[in-house]
Amino acid sequence: MTLLIIGLVLFVVTHLLRPVAPGLRNAAIATLGKPAWMAFHGIVSLLSLALIVYGFIDARANGGDGVFMVYTPPAFMAHITLTLMIIASVCLVAGFLPAGHIRTKLKFPILVAIKIWALAHLLANGESYSVVLFVTILAWAIILRITLKRRIASGETKLPVFVSAKYDVIAIVVGLVLYVAIVFKLHEWIIGVAPLP
Repeated sequence: MTLLIIGLVLFVVTHLLRPVAPGLRNAAIATLGKPAWMAFHGIVSLLSLALIVYGFIDARANGGDGVFMVYTPPAFMAHITLTLMIIASVCLVAGFLPAGHIRTKLKFPILVAIKIWALAHLLANGESYSVVLFVTILAWAIILRITLKRRIASGETKLPVFVSAKYDVIAIVVGLVLYVAIVFKLHEWIIGVAPLP
């Protein structure tokens, strides 16, 4: 599980650097130049994601040190997870569209989707590597949301402005299509586990 933990640490550090330690980020940009910093940040981000994916798959397949059952979720939790993921899918899509009611009300629907995704998977997975992954991502999303609230108050970050309700319809339709694709194909293809029995 070591690779998973290293990947999560890299991910959290690189994705909380700007809101938590802006001075350090600014110093790095001043030293390297913005293009070089962006390239470095992108490479480290991709590396962290690769380590997370590989570390998670390796921990699930081979076990090893630190792999054990933290808790055993009841079977019905899988149904709750599947239901929550419908909401997460719609929120995720809404975050990439111009603002409808969903994006305006949620302010940061992609973060909402990530928090729902992490919480939903904690309800259905009690293995130590799953708990480490989903608790870390959930905590990261919560911390990021708190820092964004502060940046909104300072005027550094702007809230989305409502454009049209048609984007809510698009978010719901595309979100449902994405959900169906994940449940019936993508989850098993990418993760190696079918969400449905």
